Amino acid sequence: MGKKKVTSKTKINKKELQAMVTAFLTKHPEDTFTLKQFFSALSLTSHPLRMLCVDVLNELLEQGLITRNLEGEFMYDAKMHMMEGTFNRTSGGRNFVDTDDGKGISVYDEDTLHALPGDRVKVNLLAKRRGSSKLRGVITEIVKRSDKTWIGTLQVQEERAYLLVPNVSMQHDIAISKDKLLGAKNGEKVAVRVVDWPMDVRNPIGEVTEVLGKSGDNETEMHAILAEYGLPYSYPKEVEAAADKIDPGITPEEIAKREDFRDTLTFTIDPRDAKDFDDAISIKKVKDGVWEVGVHIADVSHYVLEGSIIDQEAQKRATSIYLVDRTLPMLPERLCNFICSLRPNEEKLTYSAIFNLNEDAEVLNYRIKHTVIRSDRRFNYEEVQTVLEAHGEATECQLIAEGKEKPTEPVLAQEVSAETVQPEAETYANELIVLNRLAKKLRNARFKCGAINFDREEVRFEIDEKGKPLSVYFKRAKDANKLVEEFMLLANRIVAESVGKTPKGVTPKVLPYRIHDIPDPNKLENLAVLAARLGHTLRTQGSREDVAKSLNKFLADMKGDRAEELVENVSLRAMQKAKYSTYNIGHYGLAFDYYTHFTSPIRRYPDTMVHRLLTRYEEGSKSASQKKYEALCEHSSSMEQLAAAAERASIKYKQVEFMADKLGEEFDAKISGVTEYGIYAEIDENKCEGFIAVRFLGDEAFDYDDRNFRLVGRRSRHTFTLGDAVRIKVASANLYRKQLDYELVKKLTPDVTETTPFYNSFKDANAKKLKGKGKKSKSRKKK
Repeated sequence: MGKKKVTSKTKINKKELQAMVTAFLTKHPEDTFTLKQFFSALSLTSHPLRMLCVDVLNELLEQGLITRNLEGEFMYDAKMHMMEGTFNRTSGGRNFVDTDDGKGISVYDEDTLHALPGDRVKVNLLAKRRGSSKLRGVITEIVKRSDKTWIGTLQVQEERAYLLVPNVSMQHDIAISKDKLLGAKNGEKVAVRVVDWPMDVRNPIGEVTEVLGKSGDNETEMHAILAEYGLPYSYPKEVEAAADKIDPGITPEEIAKREDFRDTLTFTIDPRDAKDFDDAISIKKVKDGVWEVGVHIADVSHYVLEGSIIDQEAQKRATSIYLVDRTLPMLPERLCNFICSLRPNEEKLTYSAIFNLNEDAEVLNYRIKHTVIRSDRRFNYEEVQTVLEAHGEATECQLIAEGKEKPTEPVLAQEVSAETVQPEAETYANELIVLNRLAKKLRNARFKCGAINFDREEVRFEIDEKGKPLSVYFKRAKDANKLVEEFMLLANRIVAESVGKTPKGVTPKVLPYRIHDIPDPNKLENLAVLAARLGHTLRTQGSREDVAKSLNKFLADMKGDRAEELVENVSLRAMQKAKYSTYNIGHYGLAFDYYTHFTSPIRRYPDTMVHRLLTRYEEGSKSASQKKYEALCEHSSSMEQLAAAAERASIKYKQVEFMADKLGEEFDAKISGVTEYGIYAEIDENKCEGFIAVRFLGDEAFDYDDRNFRLVGRRSRHTFTLGDAVRIKVASANLYRKQLDYELVKKLTPDVTETTPFYNSFKDANAKKLKGKGKKSKSRKKK
């Protein structure tokens, strides 16, 4: 019997033995063991197995997973390898823990301890596999269950009900006792909170917290999207009641404290359907060659006092939310659409950045003041665009690349009916032309300094009164939009500089900045490889300005190329996300050393924070608490991301709904995403994106080449690359999962093979790199 046992044990491989050693040590934390004790405890009787065990222990020592005392005994220090973090699951079904120190630890399904996404957990690190840099662990404790609400469709059965959750991060349906349904009926959309999940039970146990309504109803589905991301879809009555009590009147005493712009030409420029006008622009000629331009922002902080019930709600929301068919405002409607809105011919309190600019749009001087204005006119973008075009001013802003200006092309305006553009708009043509010319010079100056130029279309839907999408159209920024944008950017920059830019040795006071870090180095290198493959050169080293100018030149050179969309997508993925912080690092994308958000306090809480701090510092008070404002910045950044995710989800829902009656129809599309599981294709005419599983791409296996953003057939070497043109057929439109599935009809872009110029440019570029490396290695040998 003993010999048989030893014979069996000799078949253990290193991976299995490592697992045995780790499991043994984790069961005996703080205990110490000699080699002989290991051999005995693990029944390692043969010499090869004992030597293998010594190798395993040495590797665990190198990885820091075990320690050795002065007597040579081995021990596992559980405290050293126990970490806390938040459990999550990817859309591909992979589990991981985001630890507090920024590590990502992979967790197998059997090691999750029934953790759910968002749960606070303790995770025990395991030994790394040889050749792998990935961390793996086992969850040992669920410290705190997440209060996340799960949204889905209720399925009521005889004994109990279940919540069917479309979110792939929830692997199991949630079981609900019939006395916990809140009156919800079979097939309805509900919100459910998980209350328990015993280890011996297959499904988590939950209770209904809210009945959202009938599945498929537009109101229900939009509320479900908001609830899924933990966002509100109604306003508390007590907050609206508080807003109703606010006196909108402006006293003579208040006007006396402010700089008066009521007699200076001032107007607003906003979307056609806007009601919350939170910014206005004034213009006045000071003397020949000098213009005074005022950027006037609704003085929300005058009406919303810090700590009030309205302020608490605004702080919690942090941002207005924009879904396909509605806006969920940060402030009560009476404030954002009436009291604070800079409506024409009404006296309004504002906080203003006023500049004197010369003809080259250089800031000669500025002041930041509390003001009172009376807007002369409310413009929409289409009106301003039409006025500019009528005077030959609507041209695409000149881009700067390699220190020289590129020729400009006319911008076509959206079709605007005669009723939309009122005749008196022409009265302000001269002022609009001056502002447009100054805005272009401001824009050019930004690009000269290294600002990145991404100019992408936004998808919009025309919907009926029931929320059904009737058609898709695209919104692209034109000169009228860019005119407003440039003066808002200028105001935000100058306000940030007024606090953050201090003499050497002087610590700047606390201010929330809008920061944007440099691109991800690895992703930028991947973009450079792509550029080389397309016959271009992209700098990844050097100053910020040099790298940004090189990227702008690459983007400009790719305009109209079949790979334009591919290049734009990969470039965007290389960029970091902008966020709020009191620790200033500048804004890479805008090429500003100092930047904040000052211009939209009606819809962004950080702008209100900035207004309050500016007022505080103007009054001579000391710097605010950095800890307090950093926490508010983190919260605002988090809420901004949730609001953006909800907006994308609402667009995706409407895209699926729009395509639901087009099953079997064929469309031209472009590959918009590549994964190891398949490709995403975006239809050219409506930007609706769907998935094509890898099994439908051909009768062979495909390898995922992530460095070149493509799938490659193992036998045929056929490629499917990001940006390739394809012909697709709509296979399914699943509203439950907000998912479109397509079938590949044919690929329209030729494969990249060794016979195509596309391939050769890539091959030549890499050959040069290899040749250069070879020369260097030769010179080293000679030395």
